[in-house]
Amino acid sequence: MNYIGINNGVVDAKEAVVSALDHGFLYGMGLFETFRTYDGVPFLLERHLQRLASGCRELGIPFEQERGRLLEWIKRVMNKNGLQEAYIRYTVTAGEDILGLPAGDYSQPNHLLYIKELPKLSDKLYTAGKPLQLLSHRRNTPEGALRFKSLHYMNNILAKRELSGYVSSSEGAEGLMLTADGYLAEGIVSNLFFVHHNVLYTPSLSTGILPGITREMVLELASGAGLAIEEGQYEWERLSVADEVFLTNSVQELVPVTSLWKQDERHTVGSGSCGAITEELIRLYKERTGARQ
Repeated sequence: MNYIGINNGVVDAKEAVVSALDHGFLYGMGLFETFRTYDGVPFLLERHLQRLASGCRELGIPFEQERGRLLEWIKRVMNKNGLQEAYIRYTVTAGEDILGLPAGDYSQPNHLLYIKELPKLSDKLYTAGKPLQLLSHRRNTPEGALRFKSLHYMNNILAKRELSGYVSSSEGAEGLMLTADGYLAEGIVSNLFFVHHNVLYTPSLSTGILPGITREMVLELASGAGLAIEEGQYEWERLSVADEVFLTNSVQELVPVTSLWKQDERHTVGSGSCGAITEELIRLYKERTGARQ
């Protein structure tokens, strides 16, 4: 990543700076969205912008971003970095303000585009899947009624540090956090789904998880396919009897989980490979990315 977008411009990464008084730096007052392109076009961009705008309103950060203008800016940053496809992080910080907690709204936010090459993912990931490691580190409660995709990521970083100490991390495992009450929450960078007796389950937003854009799309695809769906509060043991488990995020899409790890004890999910319902949802999701809606 040689070039970064800042406030509709494109600058050398070494020159992309914000003030030491930016409240994104001082207090974590800022939000971001991560998404990817297909054939050079950002996928589900409108939904990401809606979530970002909603969060900014709640935090008192003015947000105005016209889709066409943003697409043109993204393309300029991609071209400058020599990319045909990209992993994109769009960040909005609160901007410079007083040293202290303000009671009013912000007035001069900063907008940044971090764009890099998409990670190279093997096709085997979507058939053989990956491990899921239960973590002792608990998911913190959300900042408001729903969790923001905010700049203060310490909870996730501590979870990542714990994950690195397990055997499963060498196999590319994702870490799973529970709520303080011991219910399934979400992965470090993913939302969680599981299938049991042909019913699709996922932790509800009441557990304090991020309302993921890919999670939302999977629920829509599953509903359209006639699958029974339930959102609720579930314990780890529900995963151990599940027929299928998978994870979602905007870059990796839907990834099967084929083994569960609790401490250093391993449990195989289903047949140990991608299940039929997960496979069908992957197909439907791929079909939708081709439409680029």
